[in-house]
Amino acid sequence: MPAPEPNKGLGYISNALAAPVSPAEAALRPLTFSDFTGQPKTVERLQVMVGAARRRGDPLNHILISGPPGLGKTTLCFILGHEMGKNVRVTSGPVIEKAGDLAGLLTNLEEGDILFIDEIHRIPKTVEEYLYSAMEDFRLDIMIDQGPNARSVRLSIPKFTLVGATTRAGLLTAPLRSRFTLQTRLDYYDVPTLTGIIKRSCGLLKVALDDSGAREIATRCRGTPRVANNLINFVRDYAQERAKGKITQPVASAALELLEIDAAGLDEMDKRMLRIMAENYRGGPVGMSTIAVAVGEEAETLEEVHEPFLIQEGYLQRTPQGRVLTAKGYQAIGLKPLAGDQGTLL
Repeated sequence: MPAPEPNKGLGYISNALAAPVSPAEAALRPLTFSDFTGQPKTVERLQVMVGAARRRGDPLNHILISGPPGLGKTTLCFILGHEMGKNVRVTSGPVIEKAGDLAGLLTNLEEGDILFIDEIHRIPKTVEEYLYSAMEDFRLDIMIDQGPNARSVRLSIPKFTLVGATTRAGLLTAPLRSRFTLQTRLDYYDVPTLTGIIKRSCGLLKVALDDSGAREIATRCRGTPRVANNLINFVRDYAQERAKGKITQPVASAALELLEIDAAGLDEMDKRMLRIMAENYRGGPVGMSTIAVAVGEEAETLEEVHEPFLIQEGYLQRTPQGRVLTAKGYQAIGLKPLAGDQGTLL
């Protein structure tokens, strides 16, 4: 495959609706499937699609990638662009407010380009309907003017690939979801996989790191590569200031304790949630909106950022009546369930 032209596959876009990629983040992103670690099922599916499309000389079919934040949805899209030798144009659902915004994006695409829409479930429903014909027939029917002067204009657009990313796949409408040829989900990473990612990132950043230091960071990054890379940057700063620049297990542990991230990966907000449930609501059940008010945070933030990890690791359970603190949740904050608390039943 010929080398991509400048800016090909690197997520750059001249349109004002672009979602910028920071240089620091872009530097750590793998650009090929061979460099991408983890998510083996999703990677294999994408490799099959890329290989077949390149043999036929066709654009990729549309792809929907779901999963919690920070697991590599955007990175995989950049890899698709690099492997296909095409531009990746990046935007997000909330930015596309009207049909004209979508038309501007689509008409500026070239044949085979990839349009990446992050948080695609947040596209307004009135705009989403224009996507249907764009994805299937590669055309747009736009209404111009109003009242007696209203008329429809049909715009032909190049054959493109839509890659949608969402953290809440259940909010996508059935008509939109059915138009994606591949629907795949990313899961949290295990510690060995994260250890490898951390070693790679430290190598790119030219940070001295031993195996025990990498494992220490891996156990505290909540199964998420983005969190791991963020922690690496702080631990690197800590090591340079207080440990002669090398990240070892004691150095990583001390740096992360300074951030109030414990050995299980729980941060200050996680523990505040657990403590509020234990002390104020006897372990639940309690609604997330109530917890949000008590800790001073938005309920949506708690549901998308904190709750998935707490449920996966067994600190919380979600029931029809509300969230319930488990025995492991009590243990994490150094408390024991009182008689009659829900935690004694779990």
